[in-house]
Amino acid sequence: MPRVCVFDVNETLLDLGALDPAFAQVFGDAGARREWFTQLIQSALVATITGAYAPFAQIGDAALTMVAARRGVPLTDDDRRLILGGMRSLPPHPDVRPALERLRSAGLRLAALTNSTAEVAAAQLAASGLADLFERQLSVDAVRRLKPAPEVYQMAAAQLGVGVGDIRMVAAHAWDIAGALRAGCTAAFVARPGMVLDPLVPPPDIVGADMHAVAEQILRIEGGHQRD
Repeated sequence: MPRVCVFDVNETLLDLGALDPAFAQVFGDAGARREWFTQLIQSALVATITGAYAPFAQIGDAALTMVAARRGVPLTDDDRRLILGGMRSLPPHPDVRPALERLRSAGLRLAALTNSTAEVAAAQLAASGLADLFERQLSVDAVRRLKPAPEVYQMAAAQLGVGVGDIRMVAAHAWDIAGALRAGCTAAFVARPGMVLDPLVPPPDIVGADMHAVAEQILRIEGGHQRD
């Protein structure tokens, strides 16, 4: 059975760099965007490890409060809306749509799996023009656990009607790759600038510098499965 390619959304498909002007306006430093997203992921991992759950947008708001406190920057409601509202209209990386179209044309099943709520994910994928490429848009809402918890990947497999081993998680985050592999999925790492794999986790069988390179390798491997 051919695997289903399941894609992470934020940073893997969508370019968070589009938020840099908003962070520059609010913090006087576009680099605060990376600090914020790192804090967001750290807070999300703490919630997952400790068995708590909060919507990703709520965690993002809390992370913004922490960055502002760390930097001594007062935040207005308009500042919060400017940054957090921008998450709904992020553009795709230029390599994403052509690569996804190529995979779809080859007959592969594609789905999205995100820590964002279902409502935010739908808005993001619609605004980015990618929604039509996925048969399903899956959110951690369904299990109230955040990636990289194993329940998320198990949920995705169940909703797609395949075994966990028939999912290939495509992501630009080492923690997502680790979670997928340890849950029993295969994976593909998109090594976007600044992204590296965790040396404590065996690497996936597919690693590429961008989505084009990853798609090429997926087709090489999954093409054989398609013919089985």
